[in-house]
Amino acid sequence: MVNWEVEKQVWDYMFGKEKLKVDFNESSVILTEPYFNFTSIQEAMNEILFEEYGFQAAFRTNPSYLSQYKLQQDTDSSKLCSLVLDTGYSFSHIIPYCKGKKLTESIVRVNVGGKLLTNHLKEIISYRQLMVMDETYVINQLKEDVCYVSTQFNADMLTSRKKGLANTVMRDYVLPDYTHIKRGYVRSQEETTGKAQGNEQIIRMNNERFSVPELLFRPSDVGVQEMGITEALIHCVSTTPEEMQPHFYRNIVTTGGNCLIPGFQERFHMDVRSMAPDEFDISITSSKNPVTYAWEGGVQLANDPNFHKLVVTRAEFEEHGHNICMERFEV
Repeated sequence: MVNWEVEKQVWDYMFGKEKLKVDFNESSVILTEPYFNFTSIQEAMNEILFEEYGFQAAFRTNPSYLSQYKLQQDTDSSKLCSLVLDTGYSFSHIIPYCKGKKLTESIVRVNVGGKLLTNHLKEIISYRQLMVMDETYVINQLKEDVCYVSTQFNADMLTSRKKGLANTVMRDYVLPDYTHIKRGYVRSQEETTGKAQGNEQIIRMNNERFSVPELLFRPSDVGVQEMGITEALIHCVSTTPEEMQPHFYRNIVTTGGNCLIPGFQERFHMDVRSMAPDEFDISITSSKNPVTYAWEGGVQLANDPNFHKLVVTRAEFEEHGHNICMERFEV
């Protein structure tokens, strides 16, 4: 968060007459923020919410809190422990929760997310085929359309070396020109000839399709000195008290945009199962829409009869200032 002016313009538009038409005196707000956020940013948020907008009440939290709340509401709520994998655009986090409280000492962050995949894909394509270093948006769409996570990496690598129809991995991706083709699309295997039709521009995707998402699981392949997300999860659980560990493995939830890459869930389950101790059962919940999962949790939380116990009201903020926010919000 570097520019409050721009952020405030976004919020003004959202809350204003054109969109939500918020009556601040009558409204409460739930705001999510990054893990380990700076105190200065938190205080600036408090001031904007209460002093500039004048919300009746506010609740500041992390996205994973809303995810584990939703998981508890939607499933068997007798489970006390849950483990949230949040793999987003900038980085991936693994956050353990026990009885709705996060174990701050055991949170693990891996600096690998969708952005790293997109940037790596840009470099590969620019080196092999077409200069696309400035086309982040298009390559991000290409990644979402074409890439998949392989459950048998070496076998897929061998397939991608074959010639002709024996190569079931290769696909042509037609780039948008924004006059006739508004969004890029993948050609089916039968139509993948490597030849452009008319004025089209195409990019041939071969082993990049699965070697790029592989970075989530093995970032060291491209020299990023980080654990993969599965290793990070095992490491995270190993730092928690021993008697809790089987309960975490039994209640894992995956959220964040990278979960939408085809094959992600199968590979993640396979890797966790192979790395976790044999005596523990593994249960992984995947959400229908992992991008909005935390937001849906926030919607449920806002309608919870106990929600008023979590918030700080404007009157409380005016009386106690930032201290009451520090005490009440577990961020």
